[in-house]
Amino acid sequence: MGKSKALVIVESPAKIKTISKILGDNFKVCSSMGHLIDLPKSTLGVDVDHDFTPKFIIVRDKQKILTQLKKEAKTKKEIYIATDPDREGEAIGWNLVQQIGEGKKIYRVTFQEITKKAVLKAFEHPREFDTKKINAQMARRILDRIVGYKISPVLWKKVGSRLSAGRVQSVALRLIVERERAIQNFVPKEYWQIFVDLQKEGSEAVLPASLDKIDGQKIDINTQSDSEKIVDDLKNQDYDIAKIVDREVKRNPSPPFITSTLQQEAFNKLGFNARQTMRNAQDLYEGIEIGGEEPMGLITYMRTDSVNISNDAIEQVRSFITDNYGEKYLPETPNKYKSKKSAQEAHEAIRPTDVTRKPEDIRKYLADDQYKLYLVIWRRFICSQMVPAVFKNRKIEIKAGKYDFGATGSTLVFDGFLIVLPDRQDDNNKVDLAIYDKGDHLNLLEVNPTQHFTKPPPRYSEATLVKALEEDGIGRPSTYASIITTIVFRNYVKRDRGYFTATELGMLVCDQLMEYFARIMDIRFTAQMEERLDKVEDGDLDYVNLLKEFYKPFKQELVHALDKMEKTQNFVDEKCPECGQQMVIKWGRRGKFLSCSVFPKCKHAQPFLSGVKCPNEGCEGELVERRSRRGAFYGCSKYPNCTYTVNKLPQADT
Repeated sequence: MGKSKALVIVESPAKIKTISKILGDNFKVCSSMGHLIDLPKSTLGVDVDHDFTPKFIIVRDKQKILTQLKKEAKTKKEIYIATDPDREGEAIGWNLVQQIGEGKKIYRVTFQEITKKAVLKAFEHPREFDTKKINAQMARRILDRIVGYKISPVLWKKVGSRLSAGRVQSVALRLIVERERAIQNFVPKEYWQIFVDLQKEGSEAVLPASLDKIDGQKIDINTQSDSEKIVDDLKNQDYDIAKIVDREVKRNPSPPFITSTLQQEAFNKLGFNARQTMRNAQDLYEGIEIGGEEPMGLITYMRTDSVNISNDAIEQVRSFITDNYGEKYLPETPNKYKSKKSAQEAHEAIRPTDVTRKPEDIRKYLADDQYKLYLVIWRRFICSQMVPAVFKNRKIEIKAGKYDFGATGSTLVFDGFLIVLPDRQDDNNKVDLAIYDKGDHLNLLEVNPTQHFTKPPPRYSEATLVKALEEDGIGRPSTYASIITTIVFRNYVKRDRGYFTATELGMLVCDQLMEYFARIMDIRFTAQMEERLDKVEDGDLDYVNLLKEFYKPFKQELVHALDKMEKTQNFVDEKCPECGQQMVIKWGRRGKFLSCSVFPKCKHAQPFLSGVKCPNEGCEGELVERRSRRGAFYGCSKYPNCTYTVNKLPQADT
């Protein structure tokens, strides 16, 4: 290496201070602030007639950053590209090299964690750019651009302005819409369950048991009259324990987190949405100042689909477990977990960079949300390398004439990995089942029939939607946060306390896409496309051929949709005050509005009124639905003269 400083380029400015201190004065660390070179926003930017050649440009508002990087590079002989260790990071760095790398020695360095050891090791072993990764990212980027920029204008013409479609976004919308329709069409069915309270002679303990079978057949009680007949019959039966089954059950710890499972757990345990989770994970990864020490990354890279763990991390966590919990909590050999087929094996799972850095010891240096997320990650990683918890399960089978009852209980024998979780559920049954033996006669205390109704499928939450997308092989976990944000912002779905409801507009858009772009909306097709994109990364498929195979039938679908898709005209009983034509409902970025039906000949538009008067004294406006990046709300139609807003209409709370 020459004596002059080498230039190091990272994506995020938050990393500069941390990495600068690690590398020292021989390196100048600068940030690209993400993408500097990208496809243009205003046009397709892809020459579909000439092998899908992308037309990259300098991102608007990034020219000054590029000029500064060129200035820094001019005096350096060596440039280290240290963008993120994923496909996108590889492509960002490669595009940057084309702008500033001429005549320079270019090195690609990646690290899974921003710690002194990991960063120095990466710089000691730089590599070449991975062209297969770059091609895979290029294919994905171009494919998404073609779908979004070709279908969205069709929606503008046929449905409403400011609408959008996307290769993965639209399939995610389909899942939510289909679930919403399943809920709307659901017809509840009545069913009854029957429980009895029993007591062993000489014991004060009450044994609750449930009716499981009648004449050896599973129960199916659908009416109150049927239930009452059974209840009357049960009062005249003798109850005896026919069988007791004891078995030991092991509960294994879960694998360390990957992006999707972290998003799910953060929603379930912390109430974080996907974007909130990724934002806090990014902070923990990029570096936090701990006391008087230099900034350091507290977790490994948070965009990963691999459950691999480095040997160094395995050795450290095993020593930590032994020192803090004892050898009986340590498995003989490290626990191994299998990543899914498409995982980038060079990546690691999300874990603490140093398990000895306990959450409680650094809590005062972290924001509240950062601490909560770090605690979840830290516990999950330690648990993943511990022995299973052991339970003793007991099932008691009770005969009462033709009726079969069952009672079950579980007792924790050895806590194993659960020792790390103070809020764990030990599943200890409050009833002591150890006092019962086969042949025991039981006295009937009470029969308790309960009425139930089948429930519709639940709406998707942040967690269950992410899980469904991952299980179906749709998209990549690193994109889920932006996908969810987009479909909410476009008013396709509403998010209420983390649960999604498809809007009227979302259903309309989904129906049109399902009819005219069936392949794009097909879950299996989307998953197969992800598999083919992975083949590009493996070097087994040429990305231009992939795009050609996709585009030919897609182009035909576009022509058919433009010709056959009927323009949505939801007429209302109201005349345009400017030209007298009938008004129609349309959808825009801010929600529903009324537009003249002869637009663009007449451009009159007005808010879609709810019929609810603004409660501000002296204001004669009505509340209208509006949209923001945070979701839906209602505001006064007289805005900006009246700024009243409310999350729900007043009658919605009655």
